[in-house]
Amino acid sequence: MTVERLRELGANVDEGLERCMGMEDFYMEMIELGLSDERFDELGPTLEVGDLDAAFEQVHALKGVIGNLALAPLYETICEITEHLRAKESMDYKPLYEKLISQRNVFRE
Repeated sequence: MTVERLRELGANVDEGLERCMGMEDFYMEMIELGLSDERFDELGPTLEVGDLDAAFEQVHALKGVIGNLALAPLYETICEITEHLRAKESMDYKPLYEKLISQRNVFRE
């Protein structure tokens, strides 16, 4: 992954770099760590069993991580899931979760 590719994917690279004190290598390392966050993988099963409180905690933590990295497309999907969970909506979360994982996979390529 390169800074240019991140821009192409819709990341607000300047914002992310600012949060990483302008250090591109550090920013890229943080992106790798953020995209590898185990909560991405834990969220699916948590949603599947309907534990909305635990799912909210997981996705809210991801919101902070991904928001700080300024990965806008992922952040928007995470925010959407977060708000549904905040409202404790009983719904099929699978399409949103699959969208999130698909977006994450694009950023991991």
